[in-house]
Amino acid sequence: MRDPDLGDGIVVPANLLRAATSRAGGPGGQNVNKVETKVTIEVDVDALPLPDDRKARIRERLAGRINKAGVLRVTSQAERSQLANRDRALARMEELLTDAIAEQETRKPTRVSRAQKTRRLEEKKRRAQTKKLRTTVD
Repeated sequence: MRDPDLGDGIVVPANLLRAATSRAGGPGGQNVNKVETKVTIEVDVDALPLPDDRKARIRERLAGRINKAGVLRVTSQAERSQLANRDRALARMEELLTDAIAEQETRKPTRVSRAQKTRRLEEKKRRAQTKKLRTTVD
């Protein structure tokens, strides 16, 4: 298994990753019944070679994927071969960790322009006038 590269010179050693195989579900005939093609890759978040603030960011952003023991788990069973599923799961883990440790830009609050407000109010007036004209006259 290759070492996942998270960018900025951060490489997770492959010895921190654990891969387990099992039988995949779904259609596939005999191949599904006898070959373990489903691959689950796990990594302990505390063991990652990252500063504590980035580990905390990973725990916060990937909270739904991390169990109580602090292990991040990624599974793949889309392909018919174990090797392809392992590569796919490894790429997904690499992507998840890279996105999780990236710093998000702070959102700059924006305002509604005066022209937009005017257009909205004019449209409301037109709509009200249309509805007013639908009423019956005595």
